[in-house]
Amino acid sequence: MSLHLSQSRQLHRKRPGRKVWTFAVPGMTLFAAFWLLPMLRLVGVGASGPTGAMAYLAVLTNRHYLWSLVSTLLLSGAVTVATLVISSLVGLFLQRNRFPGKPLLLAMLTFPLAFPGVVVGFMVIMLAGRQGLIGALTDKLFGESLVFAYSLAGLFIGYLYFSIPRVILTVMAAAEKLDPALEEAARSLGANPLRVFFDVVAPALMPALISSGAICFATSVGAFGTAFTLATNIDVLPMAIYNEFTSYANFAMAAALSIVLGVITWIALALARSLSGSSVPATA
Repeated sequence: MSLHLSQSRQLHRKRPGRKVWTFAVPGMTLFAAFWLLPMLRLVGVGASGPTGAMAYLAVLTNRHYLWSLVSTLLLSGAVTVATLVISSLVGLFLQRNRFPGKPLLLAMLTFPLAFPGVVVGFMVIMLAGRQGLIGALTDKLFGESLVFAYSLAGLFIGYLYFSIPRVILTVMAAAEKLDPALEEAARSLGANPLRVFFDVVAPALMPALISSGAICFATSVGAFGTAFTLATNIDVLPMAIYNEFTSYANFAMAAALSIVLGVITWIALALARSLSGSSVPATA
């Protein structure tokens, strides 16, 4: 009898492990089929060109690729900073104030989330293109049309357009958890509103700002649809990859630049994860 009980207990202990493997095998299969194998193939293609593995250093040794990388990083950094500033102010205001039409305003602010990059690029053209609204107004006022849709300034506006709604939602969710008593205590001690924001509110929102900022940066680094729509005088790394692949059939260089772009994005997300805990998603 005791032997039978011991055997049943051993079987019972083994079952959880089997259940784990039962659920893990499909996940590992999908991971290998849709991520690991394509990535290994991409790495192999990147090193298959005339220069071999040195193709991965071309982004540093080739002036064109280096400028594309620098432009991409500077643009993405500027978009991230501007998005965090605007979204923090708007998100806090919307979270702490109730007024007629607020649900409609929130719906309108998040509406850009449904737009693909091509549509965002087209909207920038309608705003700041040759036939855009800004050009028509400046032509009437100053006799000369202001056109910047087909430059990094236009791409900045486009990236800002679809980045702000994501961060606003994150800021509102984080602001909802803030303890009003801390702000009241700071005010009672004589702190002005600006001091309360920087000493109480901003530190409490910092993990959410870091995580959402990392996603904003990673999305801007790898965004293609908007850049493709506006790509007249725009030289960013996603466009360089597209040109290498389609215009020059240089698959090895396109693959190498893709890996470099992915590594940069991964580093940004990993750094944000270490600064804000585990609240940053693994991908953009």
